[in-house]
Amino acid sequence: MIDLLNLNKNELRDFVAALNEPAYRAAQIERWLYHEFVTDFDAMTNLPSDLRARLNQVARIGAPRVIAEHSSADGLTRKALLQLDDGQTIEAVLMSYAVGAFYQTPPQDQTPPQDQTPPQDQTPPRCTVCISTQVGCPIGCPFCATGQAGYVRNLTPGEIVAQVLHFARAARPDALTNIVLMGMGEPLMKFDITWQAIASLTDPARFGMGARRITVSTSGEIPGIERLTPEKSQVNLAISLHAPDDALRDVLVPLNRKYPLRDLMRAARAYAEQTRRRVTFEYALMDRVNDAPEQARALARLLRGGGATPPLLCHVNLIPLNPTRASPYRRSPEARVLAFEKILRAAHIPTTLRVERGIEIAAGCGQLRQVNESKNE
Repeated sequence: MIDLLNLNKNELRDFVAALNEPAYRAAQIERWLYHEFVTDFDAMTNLPSDLRARLNQVARIGAPRVIAEHSSADGLTRKALLQLDDGQTIEAVLMSYAVGAFYQTPPQDQTPPQDQTPPQDQTPPRCTVCISTQVGCPIGCPFCATGQAGYVRNLTPGEIVAQVLHFARAARPDALTNIVLMGMGEPLMKFDITWQAIASLTDPARFGMGARRITVSTSGEIPGIERLTPEKSQVNLAISLHAPDDALRDVLVPLNRKYPLRDLMRAARAYAEQTRRRVTFEYALMDRVNDAPEQARALARLLRGGGATPPLLCHVNLIPLNPTRASPYRRSPEARVLAFEKILRAAHIPTTLRVERGIEIAAGCGQLRQVNESKNE
């Protein structure tokens, strides 16, 4: 059966036409899927009953089954373990960056704080969905739980979109403000699949998320960056860097052996120059591995350019390493983190420390896996 979430606009129109239905039925179906978030054709009440019956026979609406959900202690992060149709599982995360619950009702396993009231003049909370693009990950970064678990397969465009729709059903209407493709997998390894999912998420007739509110994170898949560049999309690009030199990055991000830093930086510069969009470099700080002052200075030189090479339009996002069970690496102490940040700022490199969310429920960057961790504790 055809998963309608896997169809782009033209394919959905062709599908409707093949059912001998007028073209406007495609727009009606899109609204039910991407605005009303239904998972049942019988809920599409403005479709004729005979069309709903035929849809039930030949099509389906992909909606992964929830195996487990966990909330952080502060109630601001929610992680879901989702099972796909073939039995494979992925994890996705919803994070709030303002005081106050973003769910219509608090999770059953979490009592919301009673003494936290958002200020009256507070802007609407930023709620970010972190989604996966693959079952597992083929990159194999040794500090990342997903990479340690290995790679199984790519997700379909519909399976990527379905993660966003899953949280949209639970959140208040229009509560989701940002989407990051930073979960399990390498988003740019299968560019066409990822781009189709982004098209569905940004299409005003579909989910309608602004492109500037979507970030694609890559470990350095240069062909994908090069394909993203001429699109001149307003989608944000983030590159998982983690080391200022090839020798160390070969170890921490094995894809560097195929696409070394010199080529990666050339691709990043081309992206920034052609799109006029800032590139974010993610840098997970590991104690006595990549957090030394001389490594901070090397990173600054890498990004600052020199001679005829202008500074790169960029931003560094420092991330104290999130713990994973099998990793030999540990997060940098606060003093080393702050010293690293100070050096970058002194070199005029825009730098921030990432706000941590959901570390205790293994919902942080590099912590996502394909198993229910609560069964293994």
